[in-house]
Amino acid sequence: MKPKISVIMLTYNRENLVRNAIESVLVQTFKGFEYIIVDNGSSDESGIIADEYAAKDERIKVIHREKGNIGSGRNAGLDAGKGDYIAFVDDDDTIEPDYLEYLYKLITKHNADFSICSISGKPFDGIRVMNTVEALEQLYWRKLYNNQFITKLIKSELFDNIRFSTTAKYDDIEFMTPVMARAKTVVFGGEPKYKINRHDGNNSAWTTNHNLLDEQTLSEYLQVYRMRTAFLIEKFPEKALLWRYFEWSFMISMVEKINRLKLRCERQLNLMLSELRENREEFISCEFIQDFEKEWTNCYIERG
Repeated sequence: MKPKISVIMLTYNRENLVRNAIESVLVQTFKGFEYIIVDNGSSDESGIIADEYAAKDERIKVIHREKGNIGSGRNAGLDAGKGDYIAFVDDDDTIEPDYLEYLYKLITKHNADFSICSISGKPFDGIRVMNTVEALEQLYWRKLYNNQFITKLIKSELFDNIRFSTTAKYDDIEFMTPVMARAKTVVFGGEPKYKINRHDGNNSAWTTNHNLLDEQTLSEYLQVYRMRTAFLIEKFPEKALLWRYFEWSFMISMVEKINRLKLRCERQLNLMLSELRENREEFISCEFIQDFEKEWTNCYIERG
């Protein structure tokens, strides 16, 4: 029978963690799923471990491929998936036994294209049902959920004719926007059903340890933010100032961190300072700006 959900997991050199991730998927209370594990060129036992589980559970399909970026690995999973919905799980994380059931009930009960749960340690009360623009606004405020594809169940048709970047390192922030922009209805449920394992090898470790931030990483983030803003202004021009605000907000937060932590990102710092100076009055007077952002702007961005 055709699976309702395709669970896609990319693994690369996680032999000490991947068993926990796999076993948390296999004990799901929701049974109608296939489990696609993409071995992204691991040099350790990760791919072998995946094969061991596949030999014992017919729901698992393992794809072995040469090493590529995260996006190209996820694309391999998307191309193989047959489910009506897509769920991504990271190989160093675990999910609650009712993770898929919870997300599936949310998406079907509210006739949504996209459902989201919270992560462990960040529970929220209630359920939010949102249209496209409301969901995108919440995405960029980052209070309920963020750009990561984990914690989300997505109609597979939203991925039609689009795929992750095969070169980007931080592809979530680039790809989440066009996928969510295709959803007419998004529902968020505040129950924490996903547990993130933070460690030094985590791809987004710099977001919690800013000493890992370098010019290359920041350059890619700024480029993606610029592309995202242009995309949103073209698609939802009535919210143009809000979309620009979110980009400026990211810039001023990076300016503050670089100065406070004395990080070596001089070239990108100068580029952000130039952009913020050019748009200072519009940024500091817009209705969305936070008080601490005004303080940072007055501190780091001279007038004129």
